[in-house]
Amino acid sequence: MLGMTGSRLINAPTFLPAYLHLVSGSNAIVGLGLALQQLGGIISPMFAGTKIEHRPKVMPAAVLMGSMGRLAVLGMALSGWLLSGQALVIALLRFIFMFGVFMGAQRVVFSLLMSVVFSLLMSEVIPLSRRGRLQAERNATGGLIAAVLAYVAGKYLIGQNLLGNGYSTTFLCAFILTSAGLWALQLLLREPVTPTLRSQSRFVDRLREFPALVAEDPGFGWFLMVQMLATAARIATPFYILHVGEQMRVDGATLGLLSLAYLGADTISNLLWGYLGDRTGFRLVLLLSIGCWVAATELLMSTGSMALIFIAFFGLGAAQAGYMMGAQTIILEFGDRDDLPMRIAASATAESTTATLGPLLGGWVADWFGYDIVFGASLGFVAASKTQAVGRPEIGPNRVHFA
Repeated sequence: MLGMTGSRLINAPTFLPAYLHLVSGSNAIVGLGLALQQLGGIISPMFAGTKIEHRPKVMPAAVLMGSMGRLAVLGMALSGWLLSGQALVIALLRFIFMFGVFMGAQRVVFSLLMSVVFSLLMSEVIPLSRRGRLQAERNATGGLIAAVLAYVAGKYLIGQNLLGNGYSTTFLCAFILTSAGLWALQLLLREPVTPTLRSQSRFVDRLREFPALVAEDPGFGWFLMVQMLATAARIATPFYILHVGEQMRVDGATLGLLSLAYLGADTISNLLWGYLGDRTGFRLVLLLSIGCWVAATELLMSTGSMALIFIAFFGLGAAQAGYMMGAQTIILEFGDRDDLPMRIAASATAESTTATLGPLLGGWVADWFGYDIVFGASLGFVAASKTQAVGRPEIGPNRVHFA
C-alpha cells in the first residue's frame, strides 16, 4: 500500500509531465521522458523473469529491484535542487529511464511474490473468490493516501514552492513513502518457498521459447494484443495536463485538484472493480474500464470547464484502475504456474514496447499538429483494443472459481 502510494505520485499524468514541460518548454521532451520510462520496462521484465523463475525465494530480488527504483525517484528530487537548465533536463531523463528499468523488473518479481503468498498462505484464510476485493481494499487505501497527498503537494508544496522547489519536495515524499513500503515488505512478510520451480535457463534460451509460450495458449496471445493496443493509447497520457494548460492557467492548486480527481477515482473505483471482478470475472472489468477511458478522453477534448475537466480526470483515473486490475489478474489465469514469471514478463514487455513509442510519437505530433490529433489517435487505439477484447471470449478464461 505504501509503495503504491509513492509510485502513484510519480506515475500520475500531472506532476512529472508538468515539471518536464516547465524545465524544458518542449512537448517533445515530455514525450521523450515518458517514452524512456517505458523503454526501461521493455527488456528488464524478461531479464528478471529468467533470473527468478528457478529460485525458491524471490524476496532478495524484490528488495534489490525495489531499492534501485526508489533511488531513481530520490535522484529526480535531488536533481531539482542541485541542477538547472539543460543539465537538469538530462538528469531527469536519465533518472526516469532508471526508474522504468527497475520498476519493470520489480513488476515481475512482486507479481510472482504475491502469487506465491496468495496460493500458499491465504488459500485457507481468504478464498480465491475474494481476490478482487482484497486487491481493491489495498488499492483503495493506497489510492486514498496518494489522493490526499497529491492535493497537499499541489496546493502547498508546489504552490508555495516549499524548500525552494516544490516538485523536488513532492518527489522526496514519494521516495520516503515507497521506501517505507519496501521496508515493511521486507520486515513483515515471511515468504514461503515456491512449490514448483523451473530449471535455470539462459536469458537467450528463454527468449527463444517466447513464441511457443504464446502459441500454446491462443487466449494469452490475444490478451497480449489487447494490452498492446490499450497501452498504445497512452500516447495522450503525458499531454492531458498540458492540454488543460491551454484552456486555463494551471498553478499548484490546479495540479493538486486534478491529481486528487485522478487518484481519488482510483481509490473509489477499485472497490467497484474488485467486487465486479469477483462476481463476473475480470474480462468484464477490462471491457468496462476501456469504455470509461473512451468517454473520459472525449469529455476532456470537448470541454474548457474546470468542473468537467475534473470529471474527465476522475474518469481517466477510474479507467486506469480498472484496466490495471483486470490485466494484472487475468494474466495469472493462463497456462502452467511454472511459466508464470515469463508470462508476466512477456505481458510487461508487450505493454512497455507500445507504451514507449506512444509518448515519443505523441510529443512530436503535439508540437506540430496540436493535442487534438494526439487525443484522436489515443481514442483510435482504445477503440481497437475494446474491439479485440469483445471479439475474443477466450481472453479472461476465469479458470479460478468466482463467487
